[in-house]
Amino acid sequence: MDKGRIIFLNGVTSSGKTSIVEAMQTYSEPFFYVVANDLFENTIGDKHLRKDYWKYLSEVIIMMYYTARLYSDSGKNVLIDGILIERPELNPHYDKVKDIFNGYPLDIVEVYCPLDLCRKRSIERGDRREDQSDEQNKIMSKNIRYSCSVDTSLNTPEECAEIIIKSLFKNNK
Repeated sequence: MDKGRIIFLNGVTSSGKTSIVEAMQTYSEPFFYVVANDLFENTIGDKHLRKDYWKYLSEVIIMMYYTARLYSDSGKNVLIDGILIERPELNPHYDKVKDIFNGYPLDIVEVYCPLDLCRKRSIERGDRREDQSDEQNKIMSKNIRYSCSVDTSLNTPEECAEIIIKSLFKNNK
């Protein structure tokens, strides 16, 4: 059985990753399952997150990557809605991702949005801190080898999904 494709949507909070995921899930072919930082964070009790947020979040992020591998091993395509950030608990995060997915069909997609627009989106959402995107941008992994990039300030989530699909699945179309 062929391994399913793993597409890691990498971007700061409010950059548009989840909206792109939702747009990509409207496709019948290719079909995608999703694993996301937010979903996996919800597996940790609030008490533990308040006690040592980064310890527990870092552990569950690594488990999320192994879950994505399970989907791929089953021949299923999977989207990762996440962010590659360098924190002491994950350093070197990007290298860990490359090691975990060694031998797997991994594509990392840059989901770009200007920080001022991310800030505006965070305020409108009301469930993120205003400066959260700025903070994440400062600790985002450097020198990532992207398979493609999308800009959510210039394209709708549906257009971004189409760009990703055409770029990564062009041989299947």
